[in-house]
Amino acid sequence: MRLLLVEDEADLADTLAAGLRREGYLVDVARDGAAALSLAAAADVDVIVLDRDLPVLGGDAVCRTLVSQHYPARILMLTAAGTLGDRVEGLDLGADDYLAKPFAYLELLARIRALGRRGGSGNSGAMLEVAGVRLDRSRRIAERDGTPVRLTLKEFGVLESLMSAGGGYLSAEALLDDVWDEPLERTRGVVKVVVHTLRRKLGAPDLIQSAPGHGYRMGEP
Repeated sequence: MRLLLVEDEADLADTLAAGLRREGYLVDVARDGAAALSLAAAADVDVIVLDRDLPVLGGDAVCRTLVSQHYPARILMLTAAGTLGDRVEGLDLGADDYLAKPFAYLELLARIRALGRRGGSGNSGAMLEVAGVRLDRSRRIAERDGTPVRLTLKEFGVLESLMSAGGGYLSAEALLDDVWDEPLERTRGVVKVVVHTLRRKLGAPDLIQSAPGHGYRMGEP
């Protein structure tokens, strides 16, 4: 999944971009609104993380312009102003989500993942396909190389989250947030068990990789 990070605070922009790239995202960075519009026009972006307080051209104007152009990317607006009125105003501009500074990095990741599943130019429709695995979200059907794969609800949910992540890593905690509603089942161990059975059902070669400190990702081995 490709992200456009629009943030004029250099240290914050550099830190966020480095972290997002470690998660497996393709990240472009703009330091002002005019540069953001230029980069958006030059690339197919899935999610735009847009600071509201920008030099040259403000975040509100950038958001209005993108919405008026029917730009397909989802917009997550960042701002130091976190009152209810500010959030409503930002959403009324056409932003898809709103996050007040200071924010937790893990919450930012969760918001980006959620927006990536909802829309943009990547794997956001009813059908997902990664490395020969096809997932029909509307009919809840999974196949690998044309062969049906019978999955439980939890296995289907984990597979959907991994395929929607655009090759990026998802932590066990992120998968718990995405798939599990039952508080008694929300443990890292249950994620490990579901991933194990999912790997077995999908067969060889194994398409789900794991990395300590990062979690799980799906793609070619």
